[in-house]
Amino acid sequence: MYNSIAVIEGDGVGPEVIREALKIGNLLTEKYGLELEFHKLPYGADYYLDTGITLPDEVLKAMPEKYSGLLFGALGDPRIKDHRHIMDILGGLRFRLDLYVNFRPARLMNTGYCPLKKITQEREIDFVVFKENTEDLYINSGGIFKKGTEDEVAIENAVHTRKGVKRIITAGFDYAATHKKNRVCLGDKSNVMRYAGDLWQRTFYEIGAEYPEIEKQHKYIDALCMDIIRNPSNYDVIITSNMFGDILTDVAAEIQGGMGVAASCNYNPQHEKFLGLFEPVHGSAPDIAGRNIANPIGAILSFNMLLERLGFKKEADSVYNAIKKAMDKGVVTTDLGGNASTSEVGDFICENIKEAGKNDDHSRENICT
Repeated sequence: MYNSIAVIEGDGVGPEVIREALKIGNLLTEKYGLELEFHKLPYGADYYLDTGITLPDEVLKAMPEKYSGLLFGALGDPRIKDHRHIMDILGGLRFRLDLYVNFRPARLMNTGYCPLKKITQEREIDFVVFKENTEDLYINSGGIFKKGTEDEVAIENAVHTRKGVKRIITAGFDYAATHKKNRVCLGDKSNVMRYAGDLWQRTFYEIGAEYPEIEKQHKYIDALCMDIIRNPSNYDVIITSNMFGDILTDVAAEIQGGMGVAASCNYNPQHEKFLGLFEPVHGSAPDIAGRNIANPIGAILSFNMLLERLGFKKEADSVYNAIKKAMDKGVVTTDLGGNASTSEVGDFICENIKEAGKNDDHSRENICT
């Protein structure tokens, strides 16, 4: 049975980095006989400007039944000032498909790309973040009063529900239990956000009591951001809210080598077929679009998480090892200090996948849920 994978390349460098991920996907299909079919969808800035359509309702509704997953590039175009297409496409997918888990691993592949001087071993940075993906300040609730006057007031409402908090915390603890992770940390700002903080902390310790073998930690989000820089090896699984998670995971991306190597998965554990939306953490970077210099590793690692969730462990290991070899050999783009082009990085990874199994000494656990 073929796994149908939807592909939205998006804007800016999105098509360039997704091209390399698909290059690897097609190679794996040929080499290992993986039953994968990629279906490109045209949605993004160009399509919106040409047609006035962001993401058709019928396409969005059919996504969970028609596809096993969605490989996503990036959105953002300076021609669209109000970011309407981003809100409709990416926001629509996350919210209307209820992809409430935003899973972001922070795993160092080579110490040479870490900006922290004291890090001497790759295993010192190896944790995952579970970010709530459908609530908080991202629900578009608020308004502006007396706009343009000296008395102007802007209000943004952050909403945290018991249901939303409970399910993301449960997902984080379930992951820790199934992946033999010993520590789960909650990051919040309960010393200021008294009501939301109370809900998060009560729920965290209530659910945590069901996992007596796991150490429960709590840190205020600002202290947590500092500590993952000072002591990243202290963390296995971090759970946090939408807004704080956005900030925390950008810090985590930087210590593993930068936004160009950071991957993410948005998913709902209750979806039987649709395994999630897989996307690099970086944006569309319109200033470098079309120059073949964008880092494709984040997109390739995102695709690799899709392989893991499809159950293709051997193939995912092969891709991971090939990426690691590219970084070890310095076959990387300029953001990592190299001089390779986007396509050259992808080609190098493909060539090393072809050699997989001959000198494979970087086997690893399946990190994805």
